[in-house]
Amino acid sequence: MRIAILSDIHDNLWNLTAAVNFSRDADVMICCGDLCSPFVIDELARFPHDVHIVFGNNDADLYRITLKASKTPNCRLYGELFVTEFDGNRFAVNHFDYIARPLAKSRDFDVVCFGHNHELEVSAQDACLLINPGCIMGAKFTGGKREDTLPSFVIYDTVLNKPTVFFIDPQSKRISEKQ
Repeated sequence: MRIAILSDIHDNLWNLTAAVNFSRDADVMICCGDLCSPFVIDELARFPHDVHIVFGNNDADLYRITLKASKTPNCRLYGELFVTEFDGNRFAVNHFDYIARPLAKSRDFDVVCFGHNHELEVSAQDACLLINPGCIMGAKFTGGKREDTLPSFVIYDTVLNKPTVFFIDPQSKRISEKQ
């Protein structure tokens, strides 16, 4: 099974469109929060399979995001925590890094996905794989200043137990694999 994992869209439909189009062959998509506006659901819904979404700290219009998702058969909202099993792997999905790390330490999960800090991270904590796919938005904030970054997302192969990082070129919207 191939799982597309993305986070921190912050209304950047252009980068999101590139990620969704590239990920169409994945079996499922996980969004780790910070969609921001309800119209982002429309773009996520273009993914041809199930999209599992948790809220982040910048999802301001929860009512309309929830309403729009409820009318979209393949988009499922879980509040702030999504726990499931894919291909025998126990997954936890949350927006916040400071919640994800204790979830990984609990030994209850094989994979923990998160976002929030806009920092790409694929690491192991004991037997748990931590995946922060970076941000679709293409920027992070350090010390109150914006720093442009390459938009990124991850596709995780459960059979190979292999996460692959992909970057979106901000101008051309071409996708390249991390080398």
